[in-house]
Amino acid sequence: MSDSAEPTREDLPETDEEWRERLTDEEYRILRERGTEARFSGDHVDRKDDGVYKCAGCGTVVFESETKYDSGCGWPSFYAADESKVRLLDDDSHGMSRVEVRCSTCDGHLGHVFQDGPEPTGERFCINSVAIDFEGEA
Repeated sequence: MSDSAEPTREDLPETDEEWRERLTDEEYRILRERGTEARFSGDHVDRKDDGVYKCAGCGTVVFESETKYDSGCGWPSFYAADESKVRLLDDDSHGMSRVEVRCSTCDGHLGHVFQDGPEPTGERFCINSVAIDFEGEA
C-alpha cells in the first residue's frame, strides 16, 4: 500500500494470524478484540499538532486535527469523523448502551461516539490512542 493512496481491503490481512503479525499485542487487543486502553495513557490524548489521524490497522485517515478537542475524558476526542471512513454500530456490551466506532476499511475497533460533544456536531468521538496513528502536516 502506498503512502499517498488510501488503503483498500485487498491490502489487508486475511487471517487472524496475519493480523497478529501486523499489529502489536496492544493494537491487536484494541483493534481486533474491541479492547480499551487505560484513561490518560495514550500518546494522542494531549496532542495539539496539525495533521491527520489514521487507523493503526490499515492507514485510513479517519480524523482531522482541527476536529480534535480536550473533553477531559482521558482519551483523544473529536467532534467529527469522515463519515465515509467509519462505521457506527450499536454496542450493548458491558451492560451499557453505546455506539461503537469502527474503521470502514479494516473493521478495526477505534472507540465509541457519544452525544455530549461540542458544536457544531454535538458528538464526542472517544477514541483509543493505540487505534490511531498521527501524521503531521509537512
